[in-house]
Amino acid sequence: MSISAQIETVKGVIKISFFPTEAPVTVTNFVNLALKNFYDGLTFHRVITGFMAQGGDPNGNGTGGSGQNIVAEFNDIKHQRGIVSMARSN
Repeated sequence: MSISAQIETVKGVIKISFFPTEAPVTVTNFVNLALKNFYDGLTFHRVITGFMAQGGDPNGNGTGGSGQNIVAEFNDIKHQRGIVSMARSN
């Protein structure tokens, strides 16, 4: 099964393909939040050109979260250009 998302930004569209076999809880969490419009209107609050962008924080500064606490799902997928990862908020 192929699961994907599309994020529309002022700089263009970001297309994401998920790995539901490798990270089923994380993918389900993202999809459920997206279906509830959680991410609508949020910004990328931290951008390091050529390295990464962080978003998904309703506070807009890296201190907030969705209120969901999920387990870390470590796997063999490498953190490299084009990979989307989730961080846990405190």
